[in-house]
Amino acid sequence: MWQFPSGERLRWGDRTYLMGVLNVTPDSFSDGGDFVDTERALEQAHYLVRGGADILDIGGQSTRPQADNVSLDEESQRVLPAIRAIRQGTEGFAPLSTIISVDTTKAAIARAAVEAGANIINDISGATYDPDMLPTVAELGVPIILMHIRGTPKTMQQFTEYGDLMEDIADFLAKRIEVAIAQGIPREHIAVDPGIGFAKTADQNLDILRQLPKLKSLDCPILVGPSRKSFIGKLLNQPDPKQRVWGTAAACYGAIAGGADILRVHDAAPMRDVCRVADAVVRGLQVEPD
Repeated sequence: MWQFPSGERLRWGDRTYLMGVLNVTPDSFSDGGDFVDTERALEQAHYLVRGGADILDIGGQSTRPQADNVSLDEESQRVLPAIRAIRQGTEGFAPLSTIISVDTTKAAIARAAVEAGANIINDISGATYDPDMLPTVAELGVPIILMHIRGTPKTMQQFTEYGDLMEDIADFLAKRIEVAIAQGIPREHIAVDPGIGFAKTADQNLDILRQLPKLKSLDCPILVGPSRKSFIGKLLNQPDPKQRVWGTAAACYGAIAGGADILRVHDAAPMRDVCRVADAVVRGLQVEPD
């Protein structure tokens, strides 16, 4: 279980939790430029929470294939105003106590984001890009999500050759968990993400969903982020990421069936319905009487 100062709790195994994507970037693959304005970001945060998001995942660095790295200052100027606005509210929007994760690979951003009101660090590099990340997270005392990747967003699609896909992913994550624990982060503060779309082909993304139970041996909560991704577009012959909601729903059901604890999604309301039905089927949640 993860418990936060606001009183919010994530109890693993009870149900599937939704992490709503809030990209404050000009170039993310499906919503780049939509929420770079702080007021628009705040509006979207409230929209996601109304739709059922348990966590808001705020990112100021696009991690789509071929994305360039942005400077520390640029990422700060994108992320921190959004977090502060969500926590403090404005004349038009009340403050939100919703759990916030910050999607970053930079320790300085992680620290500043937590000071501004974030609760979780979501590091797509598995905390390999910045050697200060794990000591910083240990000092802050917040949970971290460690994702599998090879290379960087700029180069990752050059590194899709695996001996055994799931064995390689599990081995990478197991080693990163060991390093994180050695740096002072409790195991119970660590979640893992197999990295759908990151140094993976379309077929490999499907393999991850089929074989997700193999990550249960890591004894950490599992996050899966299939939302709107290109493998869904290829299956559906749908080039517009925003039109991949039904495909995302199917991928989310597959992830829940495989043991996912958190789903990272753009479309909170329809995925909330997916989670409710899937949790009833897979986890045996009882349907309340009419």
